[in-house]
Amino acid sequence: MNPLIYETIAAVTSLLSVWLYIKENIWCWLTGLIGVIFYLIVFYQSKLYADMGLQVIYIYLQIYGWYQWLYGGKNRSELQISRSNAKLNLMLAATGITGAALMAYLLSSFTDASLPLWDSTATVLSLIAQWMIAKKILENWLVWITADVLYVGIFFYKGLYQSMALYAVFLVLATLGYFEWRKSFQKLQPA
Repeated sequence: MNPLIYETIAAVTSLLSVWLYIKENIWCWLTGLIGVIFYLIVFYQSKLYADMGLQVIYIYLQIYGWYQWLYGGKNRSELQISRSNAKLNLMLAATGITGAALMAYLLSSFTDASLPLWDSTATVLSLIAQWMIAKKILENWLVWITADVLYVGIFFYKGLYQSMALYAVFLVLATLGYFEWRKSFQKLQPA
């Protein structure tokens, strides 16, 4: 199959998935899983190994998120949007810095990876954001915005223009997602 077809399927299903995340629609996880599988192939072909590895982890995170949204709330009920706290932010920042540095070192030392530091940083941010969205933490969208900015640059440099355009749209959607989820969160708060 033509690599452009893989990239097109990955882009369309991923875009649909993000839209469904914003709407808090449970089918975001299935469409996300399809996009992940096709992006795994795209990144392998482009020698973006950190992003390829990320897709393998995303397979697990798609299943985990689906379960969390259905049963992760109180008494195994539907999960509601929550806010991050200082302790969690510190832990995620430390994990992000350590993970990106370690991954960049490994990729630059042991592979022919292109852009190991930028690829690793975007990858680690994406893992953190995906875990946060699975837990329905509002600030996941802020982490996605940061990762999307990096991905736009990476994909431009690598000539993956369809993915670059997709991540530019993701950037807009992440901003929209933040405001939509913030409204939903505020509605859940007692007056």
